[in-house]
Amino acid sequence: MFGRLGAPEIILILVVIVLLFGAKKLPDMARSLGKSARILKSEAKAMKSDGQQTAPADPPHDTTDVPRTIQAAPGDVTSARPVTEPSDSTKR
Repeated sequence: MFGRLGAPEIILILVVIVLLFGAKKLPDMARSLGKSARILKSEAKAMKSDGQQTAPADPPHDTTDVPRTIQAAPGDVTSARPVTEPSDSTKR
């Protein structure tokens, strides 16, 4: 549809970006984009390793008597607290 981008098109796109955002903001934007990419990569790696480590070997057991707990988010100053779930009146 648009064809291939050559050197003149890329230079034109870069000039438009510099004109839109300004030369002073571009390094800050690139730095924050890099930080975001690093955080996303580390979180994805942590989730992947967490999923491999905590894979249950046997089927889960019945936990109807055990109250569920909401875990505090990282950086959250509140502690974990139990959750009261509404009873399902359709189950009889």
